Amino acid sequence: MATQSHIEPSHVEKTRKPRLDVHGREKPLLRGWIHAGATPLALAAGIVLICLSPTAPLKWACAIFMTCSLILFANSALYHLGNWSPKVTVLLRRLDHVNIFLLIAGTYTPSSFALTPFWRNIILAGMWISTAIAIIIHVIWINAPRWLYTAVYIIFGVSGVAFLGLFWNSPVAGPSVVWLIISGGICYILGAIVYAMRWPDPWPKVFGFHEIFHCGTIAGYACHMVAIYLVICRLM
Repeated sequence: MATQSHIEPSHVEKTRKPRLDVHGREKPLLRGWIHAGATPLALAAGIVLICLSPTAPLKWACAIFMTCSLILFANSALYHLGNWSPKVTVLLRRLDHVNIFLLIAGTYTPSSFALTPFWRNIILAGMWISTAIAIIIHVIWINAPRWLYTAVYIIFGVSGVAFLGLFWNSPVAGPSVVWLIISGGICYILGAIVYAMRWPDPWPKVFGFHEIFHCGTIAGYACHMVAIYLVICRLM
């Protein structure tokens, strides 16, 4: 009598390991994909800004801005999309926490060309020194409370307000650039508040509070990128 072959379902079915966050919870479906999509767009925008810049120093400043934006978006995408070993997770998480400070300082690097060399040097020195301090704090205290990260993030983001008057009165920048800088800062701050409160969390399995935070960083970046574009156009 012929024997009936039998194949266990477990032999042919492959299960996909869920992506988990640092707290062991399954990540929403779109976690990481938003910044993954922003990465090539930031590269393209950066190349355009570099090509349009009329002087070598401004080209280098735009290259710094592009590099900072690529580091933020690409690292965030890698960190959130993968299931990494504990050591790699810690490294990517540290970078993820400090990259926003790099992007803010990188944004002011080409924007400051709207000002006189004296004020440009003052702003760049202040921003990059503050960035170094923020990075040191985050690297040393990786498990600092969420509210502390948010406070440092907001304080750093609004520190440039002290210089907005200079941009407003600059013939190269003017009100349009200032409003774009302010709008970008508001996007960053609103995203940070959502991140700190973990609310709203509309669709936790697909698009949660963290994805809103990521959208805020992209919106802030877009506002500041356009501000830099206007500065470049007026220097041409």
